[in-house]
Amino acid sequence: MGRFLFISKEGAIPDLALKVQAEGHDVRMSIADADEREVGDGFVEKVDDWRPYVEWADLIVFDYAEFGAHADQLREQGRCVVGGTSYTDRLEMDREFAQEQMKDAGLDTLPRWTFDSFDEAISFLKRSPQRVVVKPNGTAQTEKVLTFVGEDPSGRDVVALLEKLKKGWAKEIDSFQLQQHACGVEVAVGGFFNGKRFLLPACVNFEHKRMFTGEIGPTTGEMGTVCFWEGKSQNRLVREGLLPMEAKLAEVGYRGYFDINFIATSDRLRPLECTPRFGYPTINLQIEGLLSPWGELLLGMARGDSMTVVTKPGFQIAVVIAVPPFPFEDPAAFNKYSKGAVVLFNGDPRGVHPCDVKLVEGDWVLTGTAGYAAVVTGAGQTVEAARKEVYGRIRNLVIPNMFYRTDIGDRWRRDADLLYSWGYLR
Repeated sequence: MGRFLFISKEGAIPDLALKVQAEGHDVRMSIADADEREVGDGFVEKVDDWRPYVEWADLIVFDYAEFGAHADQLREQGRCVVGGTSYTDRLEMDREFAQEQMKDAGLDTLPRWTFDSFDEAISFLKRSPQRVVVKPNGTAQTEKVLTFVGEDPSGRDVVALLEKLKKGWAKEIDSFQLQQHACGVEVAVGGFFNGKRFLLPACVNFEHKRMFTGEIGPTTGEMGTVCFWEGKSQNRLVREGLLPMEAKLAEVGYRGYFDINFIATSDRLRPLECTPRFGYPTINLQIEGLLSPWGELLLGMARGDSMTVVTKPGFQIAVVIAVPPFPFEDPAAFNKYSKGAVVLFNGDPRGVHPCDVKLVEGDWVLTGTAGYAAVVTGAGQTVEAARKEVYGRIRNLVIPNMFYRTDIGDRWRRDADLLYSWGYLR
């Protein structure tokens, strides 16, 4: 058995740490954000400062961007590390750089324009009316509600949004990107990378980002996801979408999960953005879907081992269970309405993954500031079977003021028909 040190920005991986601990490994976890330090208390051993435990650890796992320089330094010292690099941090934080790198790798990128002035972007849209998507750069992109998909072909709705952001967010948003909108099927494909190549099968996943059922409301990080595993490198999504980035990741010795989100059309696969880290709730979904021991997978990635990832057949679905004020950051509202609430189980707790909770005398208690309470997962040979399992599990869960989307997986029939007819799926 090994010793695992998990280092988290905001406490997003207690579920993964708990899974590795359940396999018999020694686990410690550290959270950088002081306001999120209670997340995971009682589930695994916690430490405030991770640095004194580097010598203790057999494997160090970083869960987010902005840790890349630390990971690079630790790898140079001969440490086993899963997590980013300075290069992959830049892929996440600098959208223009990411688009250039994906284009250089042979991916077919959409037209986009980067601005550091709201007035310049507004003038651009008035000169060149069109439908675009607004995406902040840097740390502001963690505020997913700032990502806005324009609906008006003239761009007037985006102009109105930019006028609003100019007044309230000018100090937080250093630069942002306008990306040309494309109609098609939004699909992502990702895989675990061992420093040299992707370990197949790849995870083909479909995110549901809007807050409410029916794709209504503000954009969140994600409200739910459907996935299946594709083990064939000849599959068009894997061959044309994921594998082109293999050489660039190998050049920097990246070790971890890497995912690219695309718009698929009848003749093109257009990358929107890449995520060189664990995704949320994707990591919970992968815990549902992977049969390989997680400790072995993480150690194998860090060491550069060639290995086959063993997964469940069929489909898996994850549904985010949230409480106010999610998806907005309002610590006062969270403290008033949600903090300290107890998670109750009216039945089997299988498939319920802890997120912003701590364990107090055997009870799951909401903590942190975000209201990202839990993720519930289910699996089945068909999407409908996975939907039946996941929503059956949600009915066993009670949290005051909890909310979730009831339509995760509903669009699969439409998306699958198009992807099959266009040759992306077999």
